[in-house]
Amino acid sequence: MKKSTLTWALPLAGLAATSLIASERLFNFAFKRVNYVPETSADKQKYADAYYAYVDWYKQVKKEKWFLHEHDPNNRMVAEYIPAETPSKQTVIISHGYKGNGETMANFAQMFHRLGFNVLLPDDRGHGESAGKYISFGWLDRLDYQEWIHQVIERSSQNVKILMFGVSMGGATMEMLSGESLPQQVKAIIADCGYSSIEAELTYLLKRQFHLPKYPLEPLVSTISKRRLGYYLGDVSATEQLAKNKRPILFIHGEKDVYVPVGMAYENYAATHAPKQLWIVKNASHAESFWVNPKRYQDHVEEFLTTYFK
Repeated sequence: MKKSTLTWALPLAGLAATSLIASERLFNFAFKRVNYVPETSADKQKYADAYYAYVDWYKQVKKEKWFLHEHDPNNRMVAEYIPAETPSKQTVIISHGYKGNGETMANFAQMFHRLGFNVLLPDDRGHGESAGKYISFGWLDRLDYQEWIHQVIERSSQNVKILMFGVSMGGATMEMLSGESLPQQVKAIIADCGYSSIEAELTYLLKRQFHLPKYPLEPLVSTISKRRLGYYLGDVSATEQLAKNKRPILFIHGEKDVYVPVGMAYENYAATHAPKQLWIVKNASHAESFWVNPKRYQDHVEEFLTTYFK
């Protein structure tokens, strides 16, 4: 090999190797499961006492353990079911956020329980007690939620009315689920601060948190995702799923969200042709809309349910 060729070939090889190592680390950081719930962001530490009061309630309330694929340890999904205080034909299925679990949604569980709902709180793939090496950011989870829906119908009655609800990654999961063929028992959806697509969210966070460009890392991470999870990141779009949605949907998003930018809420809303509402919560950061004013949050939810669910 000529000396002039080596002059540019060696740096390029080094750059390629560095990019491959960085993409592997980035994939593991973002997608690999962790067996603990990370601390919340600093801006929500002030709600800690209120949060743990909800968790105390959650730990004491009567619950049942539900499963998908119970006897298959590699695919077993776990959920907690909280029956309503009085028999009810209304059930809400709640989807938690990134690296959370069902318990981290205790505040929403209590809110819906007080509204007379049965509450089902699954642990998503790669979270909590459920199986899975990797976090799928809602795309594979949407398939599990289809199974949870059918289990609710089988264990309840054909007359059950189901509400789908999620926050952050859970909100995006509900948006991705919305484009699937759903039983008529699913009456409405509420998605709080969901992203428009995995690719857009990863690209945004690469720039904001790590000051890195989309290329070459995002395509490399996408290739790793295809090999390990079965899909390229560009194949997954909440907005494309929402374009097929036929259920009434309420979008909620914090005005000052810098983790999932509020512009994604407008994208998701615009993509939806079904009956829809959008509530942008002033001065709320990511997943903070409930905590800013829990009563106001419940009032908005009840107003939506009065129009589209009851």
